[in-house]
Amino acid sequence: MSFHDRLLQDTAPERDRFLTIPLVQQALNSGGSKALYVAFLTEAYHHVKHTFPLLALAASRTTDPRYQAALLEYMEEERGHEAWILDDIRAMGGNAEGVRLGQPGPACRIMVAFSYHAIEHVSPYALLGSVHVLEGMSVRLADRLAEILRRQFGSGGDAGFFYLTSHGSLDQEHVAFFRTVVDSIGDPAIHDIIIDHARMFYRLYGDIFRDLGASLEMSHAA
Repeated sequence: MSFHDRLLQDTAPERDRFLTIPLVQQALNSGGSKALYVAFLTEAYHHVKHTFPLLALAASRTTDPRYQAALLEYMEEERGHEAWILDDIRAMGGNAEGVRLGQPGPACRIMVAFSYHAIEHVSPYALLGSVHVLEGMSVRLADRLAEILRRQFGSGGDAGFFYLTSHGSLDQEHVAFFRTVVDSIGDPAIHDIIIDHARMFYRLYGDIFRDLGASLEMSHAA
């Protein structure tokens, strides 16, 4: 069994729990309001804007030239993607400048802070746990969600959905690249770090959706 296959197998329970989060189920079955979509994009902006710095931090901490080269390639691919999200927020009638200057919710803050902590104080390979979760979920969910929301909002083209549609297709390439990277790592101790942090990131990323779902319930109750 390749390490990538083991990673999929050993994190399957966490992935399945993520996919049963009520808001994730609702979004994939019936979509949601524009306000909820903008709230999702807001949280996405505030963690995506850290992707490039996190990759750079991991690259500066590793002594493995192959891993560092892979991180540098990721950096070129990920540069500026947060700007796409602001464009989508504008297209949806949201306050993109307010989002840019604002703060994310608590779950997003915790996930981002943990990302920096893990790279600095555990291992630069911990980053691969987050990549596995965030890009894996994009491949699984982004295109389907964009299609549902387009129909619901009566929208055509990519306006308001560029982040979702680009990551649905782009992250398929990234996942293939990710498989190559992780399968080139032969150290079992590093394997354990990546698996452990993937499990953590399923929980932390899931908490963003749990918080969004709780906010939606509170707004309905009001």
